[in-house]
Amino acid sequence: MFTRILDVLDKILTFFEEWTLYVAVMLGLLSLFVNVVLRYVFHYSLAWSEEMIREIIIYTTFVGLAPAIKNGSMITIDALVQLVPRLRRTLAYISHLSVLIFSVLIFKLGWDMAALQARTFQKTIILEIPLVILYAVLPLMGATMFIRTIQVMWKDYNEAKAKKQAA
Repeated sequence: MFTRILDVLDKILTFFEEWTLYVAVMLGLLSLFVNVVLRYVFHYSLAWSEEMIREIIIYTTFVGLAPAIKNGSMITIDALVQLVPRLRRTLAYISHLSVLIFSVLIFKLGWDMAALQARTFQKTIILEIPLVILYAVLPLMGATMFIRTIQVMWKDYNEAKAKKQAA
């Protein structure tokens, strides 16, 4: 049952992550391309394009954390694992636990910051995008990181269990 729930969440999150990252990057590339052409051909620059690129880089960085966890692409220090290979699984669970704590912390603090932006009605300078939209990526990122880490932990647990049964 738990595996089925995680599989459904995986499909939903994968769809969300892939499409939002794709659309954001394509909008950023298109905006940047138009701005470069305007700057070098017509000697005119769009101020909003640079602001949009900055916001897209921030957004894609935060949204991209969950797929990085899913694919095992997070930066790790594995010197201790190489010195003492028996600790691999224990250290992996400690690492996962620290990511879970971090994701809860980011969710809570991001929620508070987004709520503050909602109360103060602040906007970006040029595009006048409400900052609550930009800060909302923090609790979203915290929740997706939490779910992805649980999925990876469950996968690791099942693989370890299968190895024990095979041996």
